Amino acid sequence: MRTHFRLQQFALSRLGYFGLALACSAWLSTGYYLERVAALTPCPLCIFQRFAYFAFAVLALLAALHAPRFTGQRIYSGLMLLCALAGLGVAGRQTWLQHLPADRLPACGPDLAFMVERYAPLDVLKRVLRGSGDCAVVDWTFLGFSIAEWSLGCFASLICACVLQLWATRRPEWR
Repeated sequence: MRTHFRLQQFALSRLGYFGLALACSAWLSTGYYLERVAALTPCPLCIFQRFAYFAFAVLALLAALHAPRFTGQRIYSGLMLLCALAGLGVAGRQTWLQHLPADRLPACGPDLAFMVERYAPLDVLKRVLRGSGDCAVVDWTFLGFSIAEWSLGCFASLICACVLQLWATRRPEWR
């Protein structure tokens, strides 16, 4: 029972929030390393996953600096959960595309910079989330998993952390 209480305290502490921000920063750094050093070009879905990691990291860092109490903890955890769910959805879509047979892959489309210049924001979002052949290419694996599959696992772990935080802030009458 004491370990259970300590885990709840840690999840809602400044150190817990800072740890989540640090984890997202490490995952973002790995992505930038693979882009700059390993010369892997990120597809539009990869870039959207980076946005989700960045938004999550910023929220976690703000929560660590702010050290909120009950309502603030629920707000921060809820917003971080939304970022993680969005990232999980994008990573799941990319993983699904990577496992499609070659004859069912969508055609390769223009890059994200071109789409941002030419199309309205909602149109860009719709085209990016549809995916393209670029998003289905597996250029790098580690322990047999692609970058998208690793990202799927990372977002799942962030979701678990947010659920733990939300569970730890439940009202006394709900316990």
